[in-house]
Amino acid sequence: MLAAANDAATHAPTAHQDRTALPFVTLDPATSTDLDQAFAIEVAGADIILKYAIADVAWFVDDGGVIDAEAWKRGATIYMPDGKAGLYPPVLSENAASLLPDGPRPAVVFTVRVDADGVPKLDGAERAIIQSRAKLAYDSVRPTDLPQGFAELARRMQAAEVARGAARVDPPEQEVGHDAEGRPELLFRPRLQSEEDNAALSLATNLAIADALQANATGLFRVMDEPGEPAIRRLRHTARAFGLDWPESASLSDYEKTLDPADARQAAFMLAIRRAGNGASYKPYEAGVTPWHSAMAATYTHATAPLRRLADRYIVRAALSVANGEPVEPVVADAFERLPKIMARADSLGNQVDNAVIDLAETIVLQDKIGQSFDAIVTDIDERGVRMQLSQYPVVARVVARGTNPGDAMQVRLVKADTATRALEFERIA
Repeated sequence: MLAAANDAATHAPTAHQDRTALPFVTLDPATSTDLDQAFAIEVAGADIILKYAIADVAWFVDDGGVIDAEAWKRGATIYMPDGKAGLYPPVLSENAASLLPDGPRPAVVFTVRVDADGVPKLDGAERAIIQSRAKLAYDSVRPTDLPQGFAELARRMQAAEVARGAARVDPPEQEVGHDAEGRPELLFRPRLQSEEDNAALSLATNLAIADALQANATGLFRVMDEPGEPAIRRLRHTARAFGLDWPESASLSDYEKTLDPADARQAAFMLAIRRAGNGASYKPYEAGVTPWHSAMAATYTHATAPLRRLADRYIVRAALSVANGEPVEPVVADAFERLPKIMARADSLGNQVDNAVIDLAETIVLQDKIGQSFDAIVTDIDERGVRMQLSQYPVVARVVARGTNPGDAMQVRLVKADTATRALEFERIA
């Protein structure tokens, strides 16, 4: 496969318009090299025109070839604390196909018009050669580095989310740090404003593409149901464990919007909400059915990360066809039927890795606290027994505690914290 990837990296663009005069830039974590997206923005009267360039992965990857076959086995890039297992070889994902500023790159450029109410519409799409002017980083970007209209576009998209009743709130990242005495502790890194604003550009593009695909009776959509009553009850017990005041009259979506990720307890609860959700899945177009993503409160798709998600490569191809009045290629339509299973497997693997990392972090933080007691709240009882939330730490664990009910307070003692197996063991003491 590596030989095929090296050969594919030399595939010179021949079906692309020259758009190197447009002032594209990228905005990502400072260390990222697999850059899926670049953007240029202009203001046109009351509208904002977003030129969103997406890495043209399909230009390098032949249908049915060895690179394609391996990508179908993987489904997505899996991220780990010490590296990643890429969807594509680095010679493509971090070089020839990545929208780095070290030379022209092939891309699919979507033109998205965002009106004053934050409603995005797909105005066009084309294959193009672009030249990124700068590789901007979340933690160092300045407002003067960004194009006019960037902040206003983000504001419009965020206002539109509120108007739609969207419940999308991204939790902070959980990390292992050290306190003043050098002891490990669980920390939460809130998302930077530059991250939030940049996410609005992807959101606008994904919403616009989803609407265009649905209107043309094709596509693959990201769907998610509202959290069920059992999940809501568990979360209310979790909020109580953290000492948070969640009014009985407030819905989860309304309360979630009041949370402050800079507060450790509220950040931990935001993470608990993410873990308690039903999870999103993929669904191909179905006549007479409007695909719905409850957190977005909209019809939604993933199109903006084809270097990292297999499905995006095909959604980009379909959107390119639809925007130009062309029929969707049969190989793309066929892929939409097969991708839900592949992407579910990739999502499951990614979740397993994320959970293993969290479990390891918890055992690292608690390994020197064996024998200590902790306050806890019972959040749930199922066939595996009692699940509890520690009040002092963002840790969910199991414990043998007969005769308890969800919402009960109790005290437990830590008897085991094994970093090798990532296992915590508690016993109830009161």
